[in-house]
Amino acid sequence: MTKKSVTAQYPDTQPDLPPRTRGVIGLFEENCTVCMLCARECPDWCIYIDSHKETVPAATPGGRERSRNVLDRFAIDFALCMYCGICIEVCPFDALFWSPEFEYAETDIRELTHERDKLRDWMWTVPAPPALDPGAEEPKEIAAARKTAEKLAAAQAEPTEPTQAQEGES
Repeated sequence: MTKKSVTAQYPDTQPDLPPRTRGVIGLFEENCTVCMLCARECPDWCIYIDSHKETVPAATPGGRERSRNVLDRFAIDFALCMYCGICIEVCPFDALFWSPEFEYAETDIRELTHERDKLRDWMWTVPAPPALDPGAEEPKEIAAARKTAEKLAAAQAEPTEPTQAQEGES
């Protein structure tokens, strides 16, 4: 009460945001398999996804052709979104992330529907995940990859000794 209050003049001074701030949703398009879980679980129905099926030729001769979904449209209407984060939580392929970007106001409410190009651009502002606990055990995947790499390095480091048959030839 005895100190003078300090007001940050917003456009001139950017606010210090806490880590993992919920600003806008970013799309990592390469991970999206068009499973539609985010759109189905959204309580506001503000996610719009369009896709088509594409046939992938067989990888081996005699194999069967596969079909996969190809993303045509991924849009989020931020005029409807309540920023609950359910879409991010239910995504099994880590295609959606929170970005701390908060300056995306528009003068027309119809312009608050952002397509996948805009969502992809926000992916670059997503902070890196927090570091693992130093006392935690190493993930199984990393441990298995490290063991394989060590075995491969050890096999390549061993000099090849000539066999008796090779010595007799020389």
